[in-house]
Amino acid sequence: MSAQRTRLPNTLYTAEQCRALDHTAITEYGIPGFRLMQRAGHAVFAEIRRRWPDVNRLTLVCGTGNNGGDGLIVAGLAFQQGWQVQVLTLGITPYHEQLQGEALQAWEWANALGVVTRPWSPMVEFTGELIVDAILGTGIQGEVRGAVREAIAKINACHRPVVSVDIPSGLCSDTGKCMGETIAASLTLTFIGLKQGLLTHQGPDVRGELLFDSLMVPEDLYEQIPVSGFRTDAEDLSDLLPARPLSAHKGHYGHVLVVGGDHGMGGAAMMAAEAALRSGSGLVSLATRSAHVSAALARTPEVMVLGVDASARLQPMLDRASVVVLGPGLGSSAWADQLAQAVMSRPHPSVIDADALKYLQPYRHSPAQARARVLTPHPGEAAQLLDCSVADIQDNRFDAVRLLYERFGGVIVLKGAGTVIFDGDVVHVCAEGNPGMASGGMGDVLSGIIAAFLAQGLSPVDAARLGVYTHARSADLCALQSGQRGLRATDLFNQIKYVVNGLELGERV
Repeated sequence: MSAQRTRLPNTLYTAEQCRALDHTAITEYGIPGFRLMQRAGHAVFAEIRRRWPDVNRLTLVCGTGNNGGDGLIVAGLAFQQGWQVQVLTLGITPYHEQLQGEALQAWEWANALGVVTRPWSPMVEFTGELIVDAILGTGIQGEVRGAVREAIAKINACHRPVVSVDIPSGLCSDTGKCMGETIAASLTLTFIGLKQGLLTHQGPDVRGELLFDSLMVPEDLYEQIPVSGFRTDAEDLSDLLPARPLSAHKGHYGHVLVVGGDHGMGGAAMMAAEAALRSGSGLVSLATRSAHVSAALARTPEVMVLGVDASARLQPMLDRASVVVLGPGLGSSAWADQLAQAVMSRPHPSVIDADALKYLQPYRHSPAQARARVLTPHPGEAAQLLDCSVADIQDNRFDAVRLLYERFGGVIVLKGAGTVIFDGDVVHVCAEGNPGMASGGMGDVLSGIIAAFLAQGLSPVDAARLGVYTHARSADLCALQSGQRGLRATDLFNQIKYVVNGLELGERV
């Protein structure tokens, strides 16, 4: 496999930025557009041969843009190898009269080899053992309709492997929203720029395994076009959490205070506190209902626990803490109101989660608090904060984090598949994580991890993005060992310490 397809890049782009990369490669670096198309076709065909070595019958469904041209290159390469090739085309007949530029060149090349194209029909039967989706690229506008919708639905119903060229047809590359019927790919091979929508919202549901190929464009090309955001990975973690000096002591790594755990919800605050310990905080305290003190000490004796039934008892703990987590199991009682007011009026670096998010409104115009805060809403909480629907949030998660930042400041962590982080400057996305994380307590653990990184001296945005990565990667390691269903938030504790120390499954001693 090409070294270019061994890992995803860290830079993310919108569709417009990807078009700018293509245009710059052609006009300023002198790489013919058809050569880029040929490289894309070769990359797809090489990946098909590597992953499905016994396949020799291919069905390709091609649109009228450059995405269809990439598919025609794949068809020609397969035909040259003696494969049975079925090419189905969408649009008016004759197909080639709709094509322009490099897509027309691709058709002429494939046609000269003897590749025959046939118009798509709902009655057609796929003859290939594998389907190549080359219908729609990054330029999709509006809902998928008509023959394209029918073709996508039929591909999804055929129960055969599907390889999408650049992006699954029907997926918005900027938002990750499925624009009606969308290809559910087994594998997506994307080119030149990693499209941000592949990593969030519905993108992870339909992309299958995601690979990237730069098509051998020069590295300095990427310096010419601004990026949309960055993907956080293990290298960021090792860069920002270096080895500790031998002279280190607990005072070097901060004091996290977790405030929460009303009656019946004590476990949430306990999990946040234990997560902070597992992530390297020097000291961790827990302020919770007196009824939960014994259980908390029995579970995690390393945590200093104080029963707080009135806000006056919280003040000495706030004086000693360097970072505060407010929200896990906080509830909505008068007790919660008192504790929230005490915490939110102080300038501590803080993580505001869950029930505490509703207390943001009175403090949203305070720059001192805002700069040091990390807010961690899930889509439902984000919708409440912005007075809109969950669908509005999910339809453009990148716009949503910007709106949340404009209203509340700080660092916004919009949780969900492909968590998006924004600090008013740069967008970060986490591509790790799995559906097993859809269970109670996961957000409490995340809050504790982020707080621990704040306590260790990381900036709010670095603490947030590395906390999200650590949380998601730990869940992935759990899923590798025992599957996704039944994954508990507390299962992550045994993996967090390996992730933060850079020890993956095969590297442990």
